[in-house]
Amino acid sequence: MSRPEVVVHRDGDLLAAAAAARLVTRLVDAQTARGSASLVLTGGRTGIAVLEQLRATPARDAVDWSRVDLYWGDERFLPSGHPDRNETQARAALLDHVPVDPARVHVMEPSDGRFGDDPDAAAEAYAELLAARARPEDHGPVPSFDVCLLGVGEEGHTLSVFPSSPAVYEKERTVVAVRNCPKPPPTRVSLTLPAASRAREVWLMTTGEGKAAAVAMALTGAGEVQLPAAGAHGQRRTLWLLDSAAAAKVPDLFTPPLA
Repeated sequence: MSRPEVVVHRDGDLLAAAAAARLVTRLVDAQTARGSASLVLTGGRTGIAVLEQLRATPARDAVDWSRVDLYWGDERFLPSGHPDRNETQARAALLDHVPVDPARVHVMEPSDGRFGDDPDAAAEAYAELLAARARPEDHGPVPSFDVCLLGVGEEGHTLSVFPSSPAVYEKERTVVAVRNCPKPPPTRVSLTLPAASRAREVWLMTTGEGKAAAVAMALTGAGEVQLPAAGAHGQRRTLWLLDSAAAAKVPDLFTPPLA
C-alpha cells in the first residue's frame, strides 16, 4: 500500500477545481495506456463539487467519456431518482452532460429496483458485477480502479463505513449493506475498505474545520476501526486533497505550501 500524500488548497472551491483538473489528466493517461479508464465516484458536497467543476471545464473533452467505466463507492438506499441518491446528484452534476456509455455506468440498485427493499441483495448484486468486471491481471474480486474518490466525515467515516460499525470489520466481502447509519438515511450499500483499496489511486477529499481532527488522526496512525478513513489506501497512491481548514491540525511534515 502507498504512503499518504497531502495537497492543501486555499478553500473548497479551489480544491474542487484542482481535483477536476487532476482527474482529467489521470483519466486521459489511463486511456492512453490501456484504452479505457475506471473511476469510482463519491457523493457529498466536495465529491459533487468536483463533478460540477469537471462539467464546467473545457478540458473535460480531453477524456473519451464513452471509454470510462463509472462505479460508486457507496449509495443511499433510496428510490431511483431520489434527490439524495449519489447517482442522482452525479447525473445532474456531470453524467447527463458528457457522452458516457450507459452500459459502463454501474449504479447500485435503488430501494425500488430489482430487489425491492432488500439492501443485502443489492449489495450482493453489486459485488457480483464487480467480480464480473475484474480481469485476471487485477488479482482480486474487483477491478483495479484507476481512481477511487472518497469523502471523509467529521467522525472519520469514509464510504458508508462508520467507526466501530460491522462494515469496518469486513475483510471478505467487497460490498455490504449498511444499516443504522448515524447519518441519514440509515440504510445504504457500500464498498468495503479492502475493495476500495484495490484502486490504483485513492483520493480522500474533504473540507472544513470540522474535519481537521479526523484528518490529523488518520494521517498519524489511527486505526481503521476507530477511524475508517485511515484504512483507505491506494495500491500506487493515496492522496489527501484538503482545504486549509481541514488541514489545520495536520503535522507539518505532511503539509507542503498551499497549492
